Amino acid sequence: MPLPFSRLALLGLLSFASLAARAQSPLTPEQIRRWQHLDLQADGVPGISADRAYRELLAGRTATPVLVAVIDSGIDSTHQDLKPIFWRNLREVAGNGLDDDHNGYADDVRGWSFLGGADGRNIAVETLEQTRIYARYRAQFEGKTRKQVPAAERANFDLYERAKASYEKDKQAEQARYARMTDAQTQNAAVFDRLKQALGTAALDSATLRTAAATRPELSAEAGAVYAYLRRAGLGSADEAAKSLTEAVDRSRKRLDMSLNPDYNPRALVGDHVDDLTETRYGNPDTQGPDASHGTHCAGIIGGLRGNGRGADGVAGAVRIMGVRSTPSGDERDKDVANSIRYAVDNGAQIISMSFGKDFSPEKTVVDAAMRYAAQKGVLLVHAAGNSGDNTDQTPHFPNTQYLSGEEIANLLTVGASSRQNTPELAASFSNYGRKTVDVFAPGVAIYSSTPGNTYSTFSGTSMAAPVVAGEAAVLKAYFPQLTAVQLKQIIMQSAVPYHTQVQQPGSKKLVDFATLSRTGGIVNLYEAVKLAQQMTAAK
Repeated sequence: MPLPFSRLALLGLLSFASLAARAQSPLTPEQIRRWQHLDLQADGVPGISADRAYRELLAGRTATPVLVAVIDSGIDSTHQDLKPIFWRNLREVAGNGLDDDHNGYADDVRGWSFLGGADGRNIAVETLEQTRIYARYRAQFEGKTRKQVPAAERANFDLYERAKASYEKDKQAEQARYARMTDAQTQNAAVFDRLKQALGTAALDSATLRTAAATRPELSAEAGAVYAYLRRAGLGSADEAAKSLTEAVDRSRKRLDMSLNPDYNPRALVGDHVDDLTETRYGNPDTQGPDASHGTHCAGIIGGLRGNGRGADGVAGAVRIMGVRSTPSGDERDKDVANSIRYAVDNGAQIISMSFGKDFSPEKTVVDAAMRYAAQKGVLLVHAAGNSGDNTDQTPHFPNTQYLSGEEIANLLTVGASSRQNTPELAASFSNYGRKTVDVFAPGVAIYSSTPGNTYSTFSGTSMAAPVVAGEAAVLKAYFPQLTAVQLKQIIMQSAVPYHTQVQQPGSKKLVDFATLSRTGGIVNLYEAVKLAQQMTAAK
């Protein structure tokens, strides 16, 4: 599934006092909204030093635009920060219904969707992979023990048992989450309404709340806490916070009704033969789809127009974005992921950003084959580690860092999420981690970027961290085009800045050295990466 984490908008679930205490920052609101570009020494923020790299190392140098494919839920290609950089297939004539370039995909002017039907309909929500496995085998295995199953079927029985346990656990957790969020909605609405009435205003923006906290003693606790929360989350008003929570509640409801419903199957509208893993020619050219928030946000992180005074800056300046749609809300299918990688590679992508993942990968063989194909073509894959707070050395998430053979995937970078606080909160509480299976960390908490309809929003997740790294790779490739995919990975990992901050291990309260959470022990740094790329290319 796409991997957004909530915008931290569950205000009713957190104590106002703790929010106020944790939100203190010397940064301006503008700096907070672009914190991932800042520098630890210059700004006191563990960003990637992008501004410093452009200012001190890249000024006056020539860059060659790099094509980055974003395999995701869909992208709004008309967004003001993305339209000028969105890839166009010049070999294809828009809207004529023909496959002009004979690549198997008619009218793929802006990319392709493997989640759509020929009639223009699109999948918005899919089941989870564990739901699909449970639904597939329950009639065959429900109520049986392993000894009662023929030996030839025991591998499938074991898969069913694991998937069933995961499905039931996820359903129970989602039901509890939905209940908490709906309760939070009620609590938040009451607080917001109370403050609006007391202040005689229809809108609670940051300035109003800050003033109330300082001048109205009877309102200072609630107004101060709401202001502190908004500042921390990068939100401008209580209405934005309420909207974010409403969206989260809606996602949770859909997850229960669809993603965790074994009787729900939207695949018929695509019209493919879902079990035919060799099938490639299906889908439609609608690369935006019914909900492009996640993909548009990721695309903006990579390459949103820099310095135009609107919204947010992407990491890469010389970049083109290709949209490939294969990851709905719910879990992506292995077949679609494999076809998306191959489509991106065949159409010239040099870097592929993949902010999705799941707990089961029953057709991993086809994904492995596509990744090997990308490696043969010199394409770098950048993947989000996942948002479960798991040690992926022990609990695999897919796609993972190894082929089924056990061989490492040399052209794949796996990315965890870090925050702008060089404190015990430096490692995002939700981020997966692993000394063997997560390569680097990158900014992924409260990242401000583009969303559909020329809007901007703040999201958190390893989904946000991966495109930061894809953007860094694009900068390196743009200025040093001779670098291979393996060299890009090497440079990004070797230039990551190690942190030895004592942090809360994701998923627990245990304090650990941040450096133990990944292979490099560090956070990516564009300034250091450019210096290393200069050294590497000068030596040849």
